[in-house]
Amino acid sequence: MATDRLQFHEMGLDDRLLKAVADLGWSQPTLIQEKAIPLALEGKDLLARARTGSGKTAAYAVPVIQRILASKLTVREQDVRALILVPTKELGHQVRTMMKELMAYCSRDVRVADISGRADVSAQRPILMEKPDVVVGTPSRVLAHLKAQNLVLQSSLEMLVVDEADLLFSFGFEDDLKNLLCHLPKIYQSFLMSATFSEDVQTLKELLLHNPVTLKLQGSQLPDASQLQQYSIKCEEEDKFLLIYTLLKLRLVQGKSLIFVSDVSRCYRLKLFLEQFSIPTCVLNSELPVQSRCHIITQFNQGFYDYIIATDERSLADPGATLPPAGSGKRKKKAGNHRDKEYGVSRGVDFQNVDNVINFDFPPTVESYIHRVGRTARAEKSGTALSFICHSELTLLKEVEEMLTGDNAESALTPYQFKMEAIEGFRYRCRVSAAGWTCASKQTCEAHVVVLACSLTQDAMRSVTKQAVREARLKEIKQELLNSEKLKTYFEDNPRDLQLLRHDKDLHPAVIKPHLKNVPDYLIPEALRGIANPLSNRRRRRKREKSKVNEVTKRNFKKNVQGKNPLRSFRYTRKATPKS
Repeated sequence: MATDRLQFHEMGLDDRLLKAVADLGWSQPTLIQEKAIPLALEGKDLLARARTGSGKTAAYAVPVIQRILASKLTVREQDVRALILVPTKELGHQVRTMMKELMAYCSRDVRVADISGRADVSAQRPILMEKPDVVVGTPSRVLAHLKAQNLVLQSSLEMLVVDEADLLFSFGFEDDLKNLLCHLPKIYQSFLMSATFSEDVQTLKELLLHNPVTLKLQGSQLPDASQLQQYSIKCEEEDKFLLIYTLLKLRLVQGKSLIFVSDVSRCYRLKLFLEQFSIPTCVLNSELPVQSRCHIITQFNQGFYDYIIATDERSLADPGATLPPAGSGKRKKKAGNHRDKEYGVSRGVDFQNVDNVINFDFPPTVESYIHRVGRTARAEKSGTALSFICHSELTLLKEVEEMLTGDNAESALTPYQFKMEAIEGFRYRCRVSAAGWTCASKQTCEAHVVVLACSLTQDAMRSVTKQAVREARLKEIKQELLNSEKLKTYFEDNPRDLQLLRHDKDLHPAVIKPHLKNVPDYLIPEALRGIANPLSNRRRRRKREKSKVNEVTKRNFKKNVQGKNPLRSFRYTRKATPKS
C-alpha cells in the first residue's frame, strides 16, 4: 500500500532539500529512491540496478547533497567532497541540472561543477580552483584534471558515484578509470547505478565497492505490456523509408518520437528524405557540438519539437561489433574523424514525455535495445516502441525476444501486421480505384496507405543523394558551431533569445518538389479520412472558407459601387414653383 511506503519527510532530510523536492512535484519517492536513500545516508556502499526512468539520478543526488549539508555544520573548509562519473557529456549536463534543481534553496552552501564539456582543461581550471563541493565529469576529463593538478581528491573525497556503470567500459573508459583510482583516498563511500548487471559492472564492483548492499529492483529491465507496448515490423531497407514517411505524414504515430539510426550519414539521409514531405525533424549525433546537443534535448523536453533523429553509433558502444550492411559500410571512414567519443543520447539521458521510440535501424545488442526503448514509458507513463527489422537483423531480434521473455513473458515484441507484399504492385503507380478499399481493421487500412504512398517516396529517394547528405552534414555543423561558440556569450546575456534558436530548420541541399508536401485525398482510404493527415485537411477547409468570403465580399462591393456611384445614380428633380 502507498501509505506503508517511506516518504521523503521521513528520511531525515534537510528542510531546504525537502522544499526543493516539493517544488519538483515529487509527492513520494520511487522504489529505488525509497530503498537507496536511507542506506546511502547510513554510509553504506551501494550497487543498484533499476530500469531506465525509475529515478536513479535522484536516488544518489539526494543523499550526496544531504551528507554535504550535514558535514558543513561541523567542517567549514571548502573542498571537493563528491565525484560523479558519467559515460557521456549529455548525461553530465543532465546530472548537473538535476543537482542544481535539488540545491535550489541551498545553492550558497553546496556548489556543483560539470567538467564533462568540450572546453580546454586550462579553461576549466578556474572553476576547479574554487573547489566546488560536487564535480561531475567523464573519467577521461577527470583524469586529465587530476594529472594537471587542477583537481586534488586524495584528502577530501568522501563520496564517489558511477552513473550508468554498465556503459563506462563499453565507451572505452576502462584504462582511465583504473588510472583515476590511484588519485583517490583509501576510504570513501561508493555508489554504482546501472540499468543492467553485466560483466563490466561486476568488474567495477570489485574495483570500487567495499561490502556493498546490492539492490536489484524490478525483475524486468523494461516495463510490462500495460505500460510499454513493443512492436516489430519485418521490412527491407528501401521499405523503411516508405514506412517512416507513412507513419509520420499521416500521423498514424502521434506524439513526441525518438527515431534511432545506426550512423551519422543515415541520420542526415533520413532528415533530407522527410524534408521532401515537409516533415520537420532535428538531428542528434556525435559531430554536433555538445552545447547544441544539450540545447536540442532541452528544447525537445520543453515541447519545441515532435521528432528527433538520433544516432546510436555502434563503434562507441561496442568497439568490436560490426556495422550492419544497410547502407553504412562505405561512409564510416570520412565521418569518423570529427566524432565525439563521449557522445551518447540513447543511454541515461532523460528525454521527457516521449510517446514513441522508433528503431529505424535495429540496435546491435540487447543492452542497446534496453537503453533505447527505455527513453519512453518513464516514470509510470505509457509509451510505444516500434522496431524495423531487416532480414540480416533477425538474429538480433531473436536475442532481444529471448531476453524479454526471460524477464517477463508479457514484455515480448508483438509483430505489427503490415501487408508489405502488396507494395511491389503499386511501387511506381498511384492510381487506385475506389472499389479497392475494403479494410477489415485499422491496421489493414494502414497497409493500404503504405501501398499508395510508394509512388511518392520514389521521387523523394532520388533526391537524397550522397552529395546532398554530405552538404547537409557540413551545413548543419557550421550552423551549430556558430550557435555554440560565437553566440554563447550573447545567449548568456539574453536567455530569451536562446528559446528562439531552433534546430529543426530545413537543410534543403536536395531539390524540394512541391507536389510531395501534401497527400492527395484519393490516396487516403475512406476509413482513415478525417484521421490521417488532419493538418492538411484543416488547411484546405480554411482555404475554401476564405475563398467563399472573398467572393461574397467582391460581389457586394461591385453591387455597392454600381448603386452608390454619385455620377451614375444622381437624379435631379426640379421642384414645382407655386403659382402666384
